[in-house]
Amino acid sequence: MSLQLRRGPRWLIPCAVAGAMAFALTQRSHAADDARAWLEKMNHALAVRNYDGTFFHLRDGRVETMRIVHRVKAGRVTERLQSLDGSGREFIRNNDELTCYLPDQHTILVEPRQDHGPFLGSLAHFGADVGEFYSLELLPTVRVLGRAAKVIVVNPKDQFRFGYRLWLDEKTAMPLKSQLCDSRGQVIEQIVFARLAMPDNISDSELMPAVPTEGMRWVRQGLANEAAPPALLAFRASELPPGFHLTVAGAQTLGAATVPAAHLVYSDGLATVSVFVEAQPDRKSGAEGRADAEPEAPMQGLARVGSGFAFSTVVQGHQVTAVGEVPARTVEFIAHSVKSGGEPPRP
Repeated sequence: MSLQLRRGPRWLIPCAVAGAMAFALTQRSHAADDARAWLEKMNHALAVRNYDGTFFHLRDGRVETMRIVHRVKAGRVTERLQSLDGSGREFIRNNDELTCYLPDQHTILVEPRQDHGPFLGSLAHFGADVGEFYSLELLPTVRVLGRAAKVIVVNPKDQFRFGYRLWLDEKTAMPLKSQLCDSRGQVIEQIVFARLAMPDNISDSELMPAVPTEGMRWVRQGLANEAAPPALLAFRASELPPGFHLTVAGAQTLGAATVPAAHLVYSDGLATVSVFVEAQPDRKSGAEGRADAEPEAPMQGLARVGSGFAFSTVVQGHQVTAVGEVPARTVEFIAHSVKSGGEPPRP
């Protein structure tokens, strides 16, 4: 009898474990849904609210103090991002046009902005398949800037993308703190607000540059008025990291170039990689149009760009550069897979 008593409860153990696992999975699923809902609230808040704040931008062991002003008025979005120390640079966006005031280069750069998200960065709305490549987690509420904040963790499931940690104001869903992390969870870049106000009205004067512009050189670049040569438009990535797909295919004029470059954008719904394909200079006439002129050497290899990477290589006699806020292996993978299909695809 005692033996039966000892053996009897054993069948309960796997049932209890299965029940606990099912409960944990249900709780985890609910937490992921809650995290997704908070990210959507954040996207909405960043897009429609007025806000004026000062934050610290930490990257590569350096700290820069920045001010951000964002106004939505009569459906028109105007933003101003100002460096309060260091370079003194300012960036002002009026709807689809971005003006970059670069006093350290004595240059004002004007270009179209295809990304309509705010300067602070807006996590894209998660599609049905993004959960295959990122896990979402909602952590217990903490306090930031004296406010209750929801903590959202977005972890990559492979080595091709970065992760995020976000602290969102419980009342407004505005991000009070954010971190960009590598696949090991190490912080690459961090934004921490020291002050954040959300006024009903923001005056025009708050959106004007403080940089003296006299004597500065104006440079305008942007989407090409005419398409890139057909040979460039035929280039595509033949293979992509899991989850990435083509979202934009067009042409863009880069810097002082006279011939538009093909511009491709690949995204997994959250991370984005831009690919530029440019014709190489004519080796007969050279960059200056002289028979004895030497063309510029093509860019080759990996470079750090902000919190992400750029990788350049030469494919079928064309300069190919992939750049994005993703791990180095991702831009290398995509750049190496870019090839010409021979004929440009039809629109």
